[in-house]
Amino acid sequence: MLAAALGAMVACAAPASSQTVGLTPEQKLHDYLRLTPQQEVGWEAYRKQTAEPNHAQERRRSAAALFPKVSAPQRMDLMEAEMKQELVDLHQQAQALKSFYATLTPEQQKVFDTQTLPPARSQ
Repeated sequence: MLAAALGAMVACAAPASSQTVGLTPEQKLHDYLRLTPQQEVGWEAYRKQTAEPNHAQERRRSAAALFPKVSAPQRMDLMEAEMKQELVDLHQQAQALKSFYATLTPEQQKVFDTQTLPPARSQ
């Protein structure tokens, strides 16, 4: 979830250049940050945690497959359980982001803030 949102944010906020054309939003952000070798460890931990895990997608598919087979109250219980797990996942992603962000210089933090800003929504 966060990975998809991050990708959309970076794609909209990042200027295209000959060096970044064809790169994923995650790769572009990595390039814009100009990380030191010491920061690479933190980047990899952050990237791994914020990448949408396959188990989350599988969990959603499994719950959706059960919907036609269960009662309305059971569907509500499934949705509630899924939302609780999404919140746990989001919390873990937020912790990974905060840990990585703390390793960045103030200049890199500004780049990160700018490049991950969600696109402005039309009124």
